[in-house]
Amino acid sequence: MNGYKPTYNEIINNTGTPAYVFDLDVLRERLKLIKSTLGSKVGICYAMKANPFVVGDIDNVVDRYEVCSHGEFRICEKAGIPMNKVVLSGVYKEPEDTKRIVATYKDAILYTAESINQFHLINESAIDNDIIVNIILRITTGNQFGIDESDLIQLIADRDKYKGVDIVGIQHFSGTQRKNLSIYKEELEYCDSLIERLRGEYEFEAKELEFGTGFFFEYFQPKQKDGEKISQDESELNARAEDITLLEEFASILNGIRFKGKITLEIGRFIVASCGRYYTSIVDKKHNCDIDFCIVDGGIHQLNYFGQMLAMKKPWYRQLKSNGEVYQGGIDCANVCGSLCTTNDNLVKGMPLTNPELEDIIEFRNSGAYSMTEASALFLSRDLPKVFLYEKEKGLKLMRDRFEAFQLNYICR
Repeated sequence: MNGYKPTYNEIINNTGTPAYVFDLDVLRERLKLIKSTLGSKVGICYAMKANPFVVGDIDNVVDRYEVCSHGEFRICEKAGIPMNKVVLSGVYKEPEDTKRIVATYKDAILYTAESINQFHLINESAIDNDIIVNIILRITTGNQFGIDESDLIQLIADRDKYKGVDIVGIQHFSGTQRKNLSIYKEELEYCDSLIERLRGEYEFEAKELEFGTGFFFEYFQPKQKDGEKISQDESELNARAEDITLLEEFASILNGIRFKGKITLEIGRFIVASCGRYYTSIVDKKHNCDIDFCIVDGGIHQLNYFGQMLAMKKPWYRQLKSNGEVYQGGIDCANVCGSLCTTNDNLVKGMPLTNPELEDIIEFRNSGAYSMTEASALFLSRDLPKVFLYEKEKGLKLMRDRFEAFQLNYICR
């Protein structure tokens, strides 16, 4: 649960800042917790968009990988992912790439269709290769994703016309940062009723239901009452207990539906957020208009917490001093700002620190999901940070060295 806690010297000598460290031990423990709580009948599909750097290191604890672009698929190829673990999703499937994938990997992959055009593309690609591939149809929830219910039903009604695909089930995505169990119950009952309708009216036996949960993950410290003090360890224990309760109650809802085929849950943030640490150094200090500011060598282009509005919420963090001392909190409050030329580059306002000095390092916890890919990484042509994986038995492993971003923002003439 506590994960990797490196010393100041380890970070300076082995990583430098800014840098990400993703703890594989914490990640695997998290996956085991999720699987043991949900039960053996439920499969786990890791949404690799949340953190592609861990792909290939968790094969033995995930059942599938959700792949949503050609780039993500190339990562799977390079990582040597077994293709029978790949679910090829994505709102846009490039025709040439799809044809190549079907021709190369044939029926090893589970394909998804998010539109009628995608369905026909996959079907025709399979026919061209004289094979039949398994496909699931994503039902829309009223946005640009998935297929309208009437179109989905029509594809199933006419399924015998399509010689290159075997429709094996339905895919449904709930949302992001969801913890309202009544919504889950309503959505699962809808999927259940749709599957029952397809069986009764069209003699279609769905073998699979893939459900994107969007489980809620808590990034920020709880608001404390006057005189109340909650330690990080206590907060992590509370969060873990709340996660287990959410999983147990969700499993109870799953047990109540009529569908008894294969159920796979697509999960990203909820799996991988807790394994990440982001390290950034204080490089400047100033006192402007009665406000203390600490400028760090990172910024909002590298650290992105879902729901981090106006930098008012405080994530869990540690302050690492050059003498080896480690602090959580303090009495010296400062606005911690990044190195971008925008007033929006605030990581935390009023962050409690202990005598902040130049070269102090701030470790931001729970940064394992999306920060390294979703933030505006190329703004101001700041270098991309190093990325490390960590295992207790093997130590640090460099996955990506510091990269000069100007090379991506300038074309030689």
